[in-house]
Amino acid sequence: MSDDPTDNALAAIASILDQTTTPPAKVTEKPADKAADKTTPESPPVEALPVAVAMPPPLPESIEPAAAPSEPAAAESAPPPVVPEPLPAPEPQTEPQPIRPIEANGYSKVGPGPMAALRFRWTVREDGGRYYVDETFGEGSSPHVNGPMDGDAAIRFVDEREAAARQRFEHFKQEMISRTAVIDPARNDSGEA
Repeated sequence: MSDDPTDNALAAIASILDQTTTPPAKVTEKPADKAADKTTPESPPVEALPVAVAMPPPLPESIEPAAAPSEPAAAESAPPPVVPEPLPAPEPQTEPQPIRPIEANGYSKVGPGPMAALRFRWTVREDGGRYYVDETFGEGSSPHVNGPMDGDAAIRFVDEREAAARQRFEHFKQEMISRTAVIDPARNDSGEA
């Protein structure tokens, strides 16, 4: 025999297909109803179709079970045991970094609104150690200048203006929603009549 695995596989498939079938077994059918229960001695028992039994082919001579390795050979081929690495020591607790103050120059916020043309924008700028807040409404408008003030006061001014604008926007939004809810039932009542 050749040692080619393809030839061995083809030989195994061919041997499965070439195996003979077992002789057919005689099986008698039981009648389904009482009228069919009366069988005549003349009717022969029904035989089942022959069933092919697939048996695995014998192993080729080139493939034989390997002998169990002796203890010393098994010990030589076994991988070395895995030793877990020690966990790194926890770093000593350091004090949290102090929060750096916000740089006032360039600090900016944009107010709420559905379109850029309707939004407020506040931007802090520095001029000679003093800070000014440029307040604009919409795109391309000339700024309304507030100041001079120190850096912290300029940041507070921007935050307060933005919070007040957001509060007014939410108030108007809720007012519009409530008016729409009151008007809609009136439309439904008048439209149905």
